[in-house]
Amino acid sequence: MAVTIQDVARAARVSPSTVSNVLNGRDRRMLPATRVRVEEAIAALGYRPNRAARQLRTGRIQMLGLVVPSVANPFWGAFAQLVESVALRSDFRVLLCNSERDPARESEYLEELWADGIGSVLLCSSLPSIAHVETFLRRGMTIVAFDRTGQLGDPPLTNISVDNSLGAQLATNHLLELGHRRLAFVSGTVASVNRQERLDGFRRALDRAGLPAEGALVHRGGNGRDGDRDAAAAGRAAARELLGAASAPTAIVANNDMFAIGVCAGVRDAGLEVGRDISVVGFDDIALADLTFPALTTVRQPLPEMAAATVEYLLGSSATGVGRSVLMRPELVVRASTGPVRPAR
Repeated sequence: MAVTIQDVARAARVSPSTVSNVLNGRDRRMLPATRVRVEEAIAALGYRPNRAARQLRTGRIQMLGLVVPSVANPFWGAFAQLVESVALRSDFRVLLCNSERDPARESEYLEELWADGIGSVLLCSSLPSIAHVETFLRRGMTIVAFDRTGQLGDPPLTNISVDNSLGAQLATNHLLELGHRRLAFVSGTVASVNRQERLDGFRRALDRAGLPAEGALVHRGGNGRDGDRDAAAAGRAAARELLGAASAPTAIVANNDMFAIGVCAGVRDAGLEVGRDISVVGFDDIALADLTFPALTTVRQPLPEMAAATVEYLLGSSATGVGRSVLMRPELVVRASTGPVRPAR
């Protein structure tokens, strides 16, 4: 016979509502000893909540929506895995959607998630505006935005991101300290909050070094795509174009690691050596960064901490109606793809 919530309540010497509060995370005002008794009773009896009954009672299911640009970029695959791991600790499953940075597609996914009883969504969208989510917030959906900082006119929700400007400054300062003075920035074509912040950080570091920031080489290639699916190819094409110019850079900062890996391929196509002739820095520190040859110098995002924070805010009571931005600190990881500038021949 299946164990019921009443069985757990009797074993823990509490009411069924107290057990329900523990199961649903409403135990902040509960005495620690009471919560421990309930948890021990749940473990001893092997009780598992009835998901179907919970959905009938609340209209919601124990599942989170996760909308990412595209898992074609390994960064998003790694982030999705971490989010799922954290969510499972609270008995939540994760439904993954790829939006391709298209606001209409994001809206369609949010509509489908809501219709399926999923009321908590982690939206990984660095689009300049996310006004399209307001209608879902009014319905009662809880949304946490990831990979962007709050912008003027945004709906009131929590935004979680790495400090993109600081990360780009760390990358650029590293190259400046190595003696490089002709630097380029390689990005995709679609305007996004995080890419603009990284470009701003790149230019800020150049400006502080007394270099013409506004005149810096900036390549926004990518055949009109967003760069998540074709980032490596776009980076390769960008490197070929930049290195073929009359005043070629000696160092390149890439918007993310996939662009950087493509840039490295373009450097080799030009008959040059990465880390010796041309220095390359990426952003993200995906698993491939340490496996490429030479290993990629990059800006590491603290993904485990970021995944834990997003799920915590999403399942908590303070995700919406706040309008805050949570910035996490990046870290520069120096590997073999960067080296001192070589004297001009």
